[in-house]
Amino acid sequence: MLRRFLVILIRRSLLILLLVCLGCVAQSAPPDVARKIEHQVRAFYTMPPDVKVNVGAITPSTEIPGYDAVSVNIEGGDGKQKDYKFLLSKDRATMLRVTKFDLTKDPFAELMSKIDITGRPSRGPKSAKVLVVNFDDFECPFCSRMHQTLFPQIFKEYGDRVTFIYKDDPLTEIHPWALHAAVDANCLAAQNGDAYWDFADYIHANKREVDTEKTPVARFDAIDKMTMLQGQKHNVDVVKLQSCVKAQNEDAVKASMKEAEGLGVNGTPALFINGQKIDGAVPIGEVRAALDAALKDAGEPVPQHLPPASVPASK
Repeated sequence: MLRRFLVILIRRSLLILLLVCLGCVAQSAPPDVARKIEHQVRAFYTMPPDVKVNVGAITPSTEIPGYDAVSVNIEGGDGKQKDYKFLLSKDRATMLRVTKFDLTKDPFAELMSKIDITGRPSRGPKSAKVLVVNFDDFECPFCSRMHQTLFPQIFKEYGDRVTFIYKDDPLTEIHPWALHAAVDANCLAAQNGDAYWDFADYIHANKREVDTEKTPVARFDAIDKMTMLQGQKHNVDVVKLQSCVKAQNEDAVKASMKEAEGLGVNGTPALFINGQKIDGAVPIGEVRAALDAALKDAGEPVPQHLPPASVPASK
């Protein structure tokens, strides 16, 4: 009997000790502290009322002496959640958010390693140390503007030291013929890289020829006609090209779209210049700045930029 009593006593003691230790490791934030944290997070990040802010447990911090750690869970109206870590002073008067960077890794290089350029047509020397990858949409007017910036202007300045590659990201929700054009372009690319680029040049400069057609079928026919003309111009296997165009295999295009989504691309055009991302049809000066920085990082000379021609004053 005594032995059984001692065993129960020891077990209860161990349970109490465990609860005490757990209490030292993690403590629920007092209501007043949790309210202060929630208000600060809502105000700083300008969160709408339907977003839930849940303040988690307070634990000892191993990063900065004199501070504890507190987790904050953000839940959006769509049900998606994300956790953030903050540092909380012992007197509960100050909260910090510290971002840790791993300097042993190059985020630009890691980003570029996620882009598959196997088999893609390129412009510029393949041995260039700077690579520009553009996620493109043939129906997108902003993509047409960026294309005109890259070709011919940027290509004239950097074409001897930079490689340019296009990948597909047609925004099918708003651009109904973009996917068809991407498939046709890849049919050309499978046989002749120059035919692909001539098609890209033409359709970006003359997309109105497609837009003015009155029906979806007529638009597809117009794109197919452009494709066949480029194929004939470059002496490709016409029968093979016709078969590819007719099949409209979307697998490669959709794989590229999925890749773009994984890279955080949410609109076109989206340029990656040795890993530095540029969103939208930005001014040419911004593209030059990114290219110059990439060339310097690679130890390559930067081309001389001539000042824009002055416009004569009107009389």
